[in-house]
Amino acid sequence: MLKDFLVTIICWVWFLLGGILFFLWRYAACALFVKEPEVIFQRLNSRFYQVFFRLVRFLAPSHKWEIAKEVRAIRSAVIVCNHISYLDPLLFIALFERHRTIVKTRFFKMPIWGWIIRKSGYFPATGEGRFARMMLEQMETMPGFLQEGGNLFVFPEGTRSRDGKLGTLNRGALKIARLCRAPVYVLHLSNTDKLFAPGKCMFQTRVKNTISLKIIDRIEPGCQHDTPSTAMLEQRLRDAYSVREP
Repeated sequence: MLKDFLVTIICWVWFLLGGILFFLWRYAACALFVKEPEVIFQRLNSRFYQVFFRLVRFLAPSHKWEIAKEVRAIRSAVIVCNHISYLDPLLFIALFERHRTIVKTRFFKMPIWGWIIRKSGYFPATGEGRFARMMLEQMETMPGFLQEGGNLFVFPEGTRSRDGKLGTLNRGALKIARLCRAPVYVLHLSNTDKLFAPGKCMFQTRVKNTISLKIIDRIEPGCQHDTPSTAMLEQRLRDAYSVREP
C-alpha cells in the first residue's frame, strides 16, 4: 500500500510539475512564434506522455507491456479502441506523435489544459454552442490531416467500460472515416485497468500483469462508390470485439 501511494505521488508530481517546468515554456514559445502550431503541440504532447510512461514502467515493473509493432506503425487512419482506464488516451498520445482525438468539452474550459488541447487540434465531444465553430474547423481539415499521416484515435463508447464489454457506440469517428475514406483500425487494449483502476486514485503497482495492445481488424474504406455504411462499420467493430469479450 505504501509503495502504491509513493508511486502515485511521484507520477502525478511529474504530471503536474514536470509539465510546467519542462514543457509549458515550449508550448508558449510555439504559440508565439509558429504560425500553425498544431503539429508541434501534438509532438510535445506525445513526448510528455512518453516520459510519463517510462516513469510508470520503471516504478511499476511487475506490469509488462506488449504493444504490437504494427500498432506503432499505423498512419493516416481512424483508430478505434475499447476503453478501460484513464491511462488509455494518454497511452495513445504517447504512441502517435501526429494525432487528434475527441475530448470531453469540460476539459476545454480548464486553465492551461484547455488552451493546450485547443492548440493541439483536438475535437470537442459536442458541437453545441461555442464548440460548433471549433468542430466545423476541425472537420474541414480532417481529410488533409489524415492524408499527411495523422491518426484520429477514438474510444467510441465515450467512457470507460467497467466489465470489459463493448457498450453503446458513438458513430462520430466512423462517420469521419467514411467521409474521408480512411482505413479504420480496430484495436484491443487489455489490463490498463489493473494498473490504474476505474474509481481508484492510486496506481496498483504490486499486481503481476501484462498490458497488451493489438490490432484485431482493419477495415478498408472501399472505392468511391462502394464505401461501407456507418451501420456496416459499427457491426464490423462489434464482430471484432465479440470474440474478445470475457
